[in-house]
Amino acid sequence: MKKGINIWSFPAASLQDTFALAKDAGFEGVEVALNASGEINPTSTEAELLQVKQMAKDHGLELYSLVCGMCWDNFLSDTNEANRTKAMDTVKKQLETAATLGCESILVLPGCVNAEFAAPGYMADYVTCYDTALESVNKLKETAEQYKVEIALENVWNKFLLSPVEMRDFIDKVNSPYVGSYLDVGNTLANGYPEHWIRALGNRIKKVHFKDYRVAAGGLHGFVDLLAGDVNYPAVMAALADIGYDGWVSAEMIPGYTHYPDTLIYNTSRAMDRILGRE
Repeated sequence: MKKGINIWSFPAASLQDTFALAKDAGFEGVEVALNASGEINPTSTEAELLQVKQMAKDHGLELYSLVCGMCWDNFLSDTNEANRTKAMDTVKKQLETAATLGCESILVLPGCVNAEFAAPGYMADYVTCYDTALESVNKLKETAEQYKVEIALENVWNKFLLSPVEMRDFIDKVNSPYVGSYLDVGNTLANGYPEHWIRALGNRIKKVHFKDYRVAAGGLHGFVDLLAGDVNYPAVMAALADIGYDGWVSAEMIPGYTHYPDTLIYNTSRAMDRILGRE
């Protein structure tokens, strides 16, 4: 497996400084983000994106996945056509941007029934959410196939696609090699176990997020440093081995170190080495 880290784990800094820190900490790649503003944004030119790609290469890093800071602004499952169109346009821009950067995958929020932490007051009917999200992803798979970039649907706290079987069946209904799962092992603990998700999803898994979560704490406060929570990482690694997964695993951490914020990056790298059996 290849060891990567999500860019939102880092202290606020330029991509140059972020890449330098990631390399020094021992990561092989960085999962970058398309944001409304910043060095990678919807108006970034091809030349600017190629400069970012070269910058990563100069640091000995790969850019393998692209997340999006605008994913909670509009939903692929929204019954409001204008809002749904905006969400689809964002995913298309992700795919285009990822292709230029050389990324294999983009992380996509499949839909939302309710998520108070990110979209206060938003509520959608579950069945309607499912049907509309499926319709949207079915339309988007053509763009993914065109760019040869995978749409990886993440299991998040959106009260939608709550089980691995449901996620599996949703992906199978889309029926494209360019649509699969972005499995977040920490997110599963709200109502399940990551090793169960891994075996149920099998080769549908395109990318994996490593997080840890302390169930007794509850809520967003439950997310803790790797190996400090309740994720059974030996079981996770055994399940990944069982399905033959050998792709990227990305740490997705919440910056919170008031002093020496870069320490989180080094600690995370060492924890991942332990999980991956590299020490």
